[in-house]
Amino acid sequence: MNDLPICLTCGVQYAGSREDCPICQDERQYVGWDGQRWTSLDALRRAGHRALIEEEGPGVVGVGTAPATGIGQRALLVRTPAGNVLWDMVTYLDDDVIRQVRDLGGISAIAISHPHYYGTMVDWAHAFDAPVYIHALDREWVARPDDSVVFWEGDTHEIGDGLTLVNAGVHFAGGQVLHWRDAPDSAGALFSGDILQVVKDRRWVGFMYSYPNLIPERPRTVRRALSLLERYPFDQVYGAWWKHVVRTDGSEAVRRSAARYLDFALDDTPPA
Repeated sequence: MNDLPICLTCGVQYAGSREDCPICQDERQYVGWDGQRWTSLDALRRAGHRALIEEEGPGVVGVGTAPATGIGQRALLVRTPAGNVLWDMVTYLDDDVIRQVRDLGGISAIAISHPHYYGTMVDWAHAFDAPVYIHALDREWVARPDDSVVFWEGDTHEIGDGLTLVNAGVHFAGGQVLHWRDAPDSAGALFSGDILQVVKDRRWVGFMYSYPNLIPERPRTVRRALSLLERYPFDQVYGAWWKHVVRTDGSEAVRRSAARYLDFALDDTPPA
């Protein structure tokens, strides 16, 4: 299905032709300034895109594209003894990407933080015969329904030994993060996409309902996410972009970031 339409702004592939991209029309995203524009995998290949695969941390390999597509995020191949998990998603896929990922052990499961990163998830699922785990609260945003997509419900869901999806609910109601209990040389790792966004000062993370439109997340949602994550220790926090990684003391970085966020969000002190 290399000619299926892909929104040029967010990089999400749709099941058939259409005039609009509902994901970009939502207030958390935006329609490109030149209007709704479309591409396809065939068009991206002709334009010269290629795989960009580099180590991002112990047992973690970044999977991106040069030039970048959509929002510009990279995915992460989490390499575990029980099988590899592809965390989050990129739009671009070709035979070379498939070969390189297979050389790294392939993909046993795919999990995606939120709808902005759904990309070409069905093509990836078919290429590696892997299920795609999406929280049921984000079912309405799946642009290309397929039997490979597994919708789960509740607060947490195990997808492998020591691999737990947590419905943090930040950014989207179904927004999820992945905890890896047995990450090498650490007390665990958290893969957060931009549900908990690793910011430029990589000692901190941010909590936003919309990043491009600068809409802050609701304090009650941040408190709920923090409560759910308390039972999962982690040193590293892997964000959505290359090198956006909290390398040490990640649990504390999330706690103090939430405390700072809530302090600013709820501060009713009159301005000086």
